[in-house]
Amino acid sequence: MPSFGAAEESRPAGAKMGVAFSFGRWSLAIRRFLASAALGALGLAAMTAGASAQSPMTVCLITKTDTNPFFVKMKEGAEAKAKELGINLQSYAGRVDGDHDSQVQAIESCIAAGAKGILIAASDTKAIASSTQKARDAGLIVIALDTPLEPLSAADATFATDNFEAGVLIGQWAKAKMGAEAENARIAFLDLTPQQPSVAVLRDQGFMQGFGIDVKNKDVVGDEDDKRIVGHDVTNGNEEGGRQAMENLLQKDPTINLVYTINEPAAAGAYEALKGLGLADKVTIVSVDGGCPGVANVKDGVIGATSMQYPLKMAAMGVEAVKTYAESGTKPEASAGLEITNTGVDLVTDQPVDGVKSMDTTAAAKACWG
Repeated sequence: MPSFGAAEESRPAGAKMGVAFSFGRWSLAIRRFLASAALGALGLAAMTAGASAQSPMTVCLITKTDTNPFFVKMKEGAEAKAKELGINLQSYAGRVDGDHDSQVQAIESCIAAGAKGILIAASDTKAIASSTQKARDAGLIVIALDTPLEPLSAADATFATDNFEAGVLIGQWAKAKMGAEAENARIAFLDLTPQQPSVAVLRDQGFMQGFGIDVKNKDVVGDEDDKRIVGHDVTNGNEEGGRQAMENLLQKDPTINLVYTINEPAAAGAYEALKGLGLADKVTIVSVDGGCPGVANVKDGVIGATSMQYPLKMAAMGVEAVKTYAESGTKPEASAGLEITNTGVDLVTDQPVDGVKSMDTTAAAKACWG
């Protein structure tokens, strides 16, 4: 039986062989073109996928400082959640508490980087509003952490401790602990900064209400006229500021027996000043933060009671909220009865009093800054 080739060779010479040959060349060219196009499409898809993998969603965290343990823990919470969700986290901080300009520059950087959202613990809660509005106009969601902006609507949402309640708790505890002597209290207020950011006002005024002081205007620190108040001074939220402020107020009245402090680093500084003058065992210090170092200071008797907040939770919730907004346009909702999303607060003390719920330092050490 002849082969296929032999049969073709036995045909008369003419067009048939030429047509078959031409068709074969054309078919081969088409196959090569389609293969090339397919490879090109696959290459483009791979490049697109690669670009997507190399460009995750960006979220910015802007804190007051990167030295205060509270904000260190907040950053840890944001970093952990961002890693879990495959998000690029860019972190910024002021040089000191009150460094407004650095926070403004950070917002500009976040806008330029194409971030989807900003989480901010603002140093100047009023002045920052124009910058947060610029970010929102650029399409970013802005979430205030720990410190509500003024007005509250300057952020899309606020994840924070109920700072007024945090103040109320330590005020109620101090009043109950002093008993009848609360009427003779000599109180020093170690506040935050001259700008009076909302977090400082809320804690300060909450303490006063809890202790039974007429706060006058709840939005202002220092307008009260209760004779038990020795005075106010600012600490910048750090230990050295707390020491200096305590020394200043002791010069005004060395009989101070109760000290309200904006946070636990300031409380530690106040204690060192009192200790240096031999007054540590005659004065009760109360504070807000609930950080692990602060809980240890409660256990050691440096601080009588502190209100514990949860910065890691605030930050983690914030990162999740930005992702949700970027994907669906859904913004967080406030807690029932509040204008903020309340992340919780608990009183920590080893000297419990009737009528004020608290946890001891053993329990607090397991929960601090969770």
